[in-house]
Amino acid sequence: MHALLNNPAAASAPIALSCGEPSGIGPEIAVKAWDNLRNTCPFVWIGDPKHLPTDTPVVHIEDLSKVSDVAKTAFPVLPLAFDGSVSLGKADPNNARGVIKSIETAVDLVKSGHASALCTAPIHKKALIDGAGFTFPGHTEFLAHLAGVDRVVMMLASPALRVVPTTIHIALADVPKALTADLLRETLEITDHALRTQFAIDTPRIAIAGLNPHAGEGGAMGQEELDWINDLIQELQQKGHDVSGPHPADTLFHATARTRYDVAVCMYHDQALIPIKTLDFDRGVNVTLGLPFIRTSPDHGTAFDIAGTGQANPSSLIEALKLAQQMTQANSAAP
Repeated sequence: MHALLNNPAAASAPIALSCGEPSGIGPEIAVKAWDNLRNTCPFVWIGDPKHLPTDTPVVHIEDLSKVSDVAKTAFPVLPLAFDGSVSLGKADPNNARGVIKSIETAVDLVKSGHASALCTAPIHKKALIDGAGFTFPGHTEFLAHLAGVDRVVMMLASPALRVVPTTIHIALADVPKALTADLLRETLEITDHALRTQFAIDTPRIAIAGLNPHAGEGGAMGQEELDWINDLIQELQQKGHDVSGPHPADTLFHATARTRYDVAVCMYHDQALIPIKTLDFDRGVNVTLGLPFIRTSPDHGTAFDIAGTGQANPSSLIEALKLAQQMTQANSAAP
């Protein structure tokens, strides 16, 4: 286990919530989430208070040990001064360095034990590129860089389902080339370890989806299952992992099937994300596995079109904060 994980002292610390893109719905849903969770799940928002809704009862925080008490009556903020304007619905690149600083500050707080977990609001990559020369493919890769790790795994989790895509943001035509035995093995091992240490599942049951329709149907619809996927599953079973498959993806996500596993590891992006977004769109949470700290995020973007209108649904952020708290508690209890 990473040295930063399994730290019982950090379990009582608040969650650090980075502000994300301030021109999107992030500030609005952060305040809504605080109003919902103020007595049960304390967190500190890291950003420029000028981006918050004007009627927000803000208290500036210097000592994170005070967050829990403050949160009962006011919105705890660790203030950072941003250079850009308040422009709801349109990103100002001048805010880019502030957004990056918010993420870096949150990571530092978690790594030092002053925060128990990291929750990140959605960023706008183009604004970060335009305003700060951001060179990372996305949020997750930046976090991996800050954590000093080479390989992380994306999980989407909700009360109805957990899924892990093995390949993520690549064209469907490129999946068979990118999908290797080493990649799938590493994805499964990271997932298994995280379920044990961060989700308190002693023996994780992992269902593996086939790459091809009907999991290849004995070679009639593709060879990958016969060529190497079946062998890899047998190898992991012999090592003591509770893995099964490859399962036809079209029968893996109905109600009865979902009772048979703790997570479904899928071969590509849409194979994993379509079922969870269909089953539980508003409560899906993005979890990064393989970091030396806990990181969750709402499973949606900046939603510029509704920023500042009051229409933004905070459900995914609420679930992300609650899951971060649950993972912290499970992690602190892990041997």
